[in-house]
Amino acid sequence: MSNIVTRIKLYAEANSKVANFGGDRNVIVSDLGDGDGVKITKWEIEGLSKPTDTQLNSYETEATTLENNAKIDAKRQTEYLSWQEQFEMIYKDQKNGTTTYKDHCDKVRSDNPKG
Repeated sequence: MSNIVTRIKLYAEANSKVANFGGDRNVIVSDLGDGDGVKITKWEIEGLSKPTDTQLNSYETEATTLENNAKIDAKRQTEYLSWQEQFEMIYKDQKNGTTTYKDHCDKVRSDNPKG
């Protein structure tokens, strides 16, 4: 199951609003230890009603995809190498007519496909 924060962000965005969970918070989620799990404990998004569980659950598939893709992006970042190494590959490819950089990027992407 996706994180409630992701589903709240999607709900807000679908209604042309922004849910802020840090700094200038307009939404807070908490687990009150009552067995109901994480719930919205503060909702102050002007012009937007607090969503029902059904409304939030309608974003489950999209939220799960976003979260999974974020994990894949993070993994790809570690495998792409530093920007200095990437520029060196690009330079050598242009100088030598090779495709080392493209091949490297293709391998990182194929090793870490998005859903």
